[in-house]
Amino acid sequence: MPDIVCCGAINWDINLFSERLPRTGEEVPVREIQRVSGGTAANVSVAAARILGRGRVAFIGALGMDEIAERQLEILEAEGVDSSCVVRVEDESGQAYITIGSGGENEIHTYFGANLRLSSGHISEARTSRVIEMAKVAVIMDPPLDVAHVLAEMASSAGLKVIWDPGVYAEMELDALAPTLEHVDYFILNHLEFENLLGTSESEKIGSILGSRKRGIKAIIKRGSEGCTLRECTTGTTIHVDAVPLERLGLEMVNTVGCGDAFIGTFAAAKVEGLDDMSALRRGCAAGSFKATRKETRGGPTAVELKSLLDAWSGNRT
Repeated sequence: MPDIVCCGAINWDINLFSERLPRTGEEVPVREIQRVSGGTAANVSVAAARILGRGRVAFIGALGMDEIAERQLEILEAEGVDSSCVVRVEDESGQAYITIGSGGENEIHTYFGANLRLSSGHISEARTSRVIEMAKVAVIMDPPLDVAHVLAEMASSAGLKVIWDPGVYAEMELDALAPTLEHVDYFILNHLEFENLLGTSESEKIGSILGSRKRGIKAIIKRGSEGCTLRECTTGTTIHVDAVPLERLGLEMVNTVGCGDAFIGTFAAAKVEGLDDMSALRRGCAAGSFKATRKETRGGPTAVELKSLLDAWSGNRT
């Protein structure tokens, strides 16, 4: 049985590379088109599988009855991700249209399609329930809120560490997320999403607000090129980890799409391996930085590549 279960979106990404992002109403030439598998939860699954190895990560999601779905399943299999908990529904598979500037900046337009058809009933099916109960860590990305709640409750009851990044649902009121937060150990958003949800990206204020909803919950604030911050919302303990200094290591930022997914997948893998929060955050930041040097959405490192970057980073710091 897998050690990690990850639930949420799987999309087919159409990446458009240009010199810069267009302004409103402006046409900008596209230098290159890339069609690849994406979707936050599927990206996290692949990132974790590249670290842990085949069969140790299971993806829970929904695909349509189309050619895209067949290709997605083939890719998951090739990456060593268990796709036995993926359901097929009468809808078009999810797709994302992403414009990427020369500095790695991006805009994402997503058609969720089949992703929105995943239901709490699918989570309760025998095979899926068994996979969840036998795992060590559950990563919940952006499935429908009722699915997130059922999975978080089930995983927490089974003793799993629960990691939740609600993504687009950060635009909702906190009260809508509160019932699920009760079953979450690590709540992750980027700094802009925290501002949308809570009106602040300051770790102290985030800790105060979330700590009033669930004792012991930990908030992780993704800060892009500034690294990440973890706040233990009850004790006030704060850990900050800088991003890898890519330029100092002779590396170039190419595409930031998927960096947060590589971070979360690698952080989850580190928790499976029993690492403490500081070590897990450092690995996650290294994986996110590594991904930024790759064009593809799923550009997270293998275990060997991650170790090499961590060693180079440590050597550069000394």
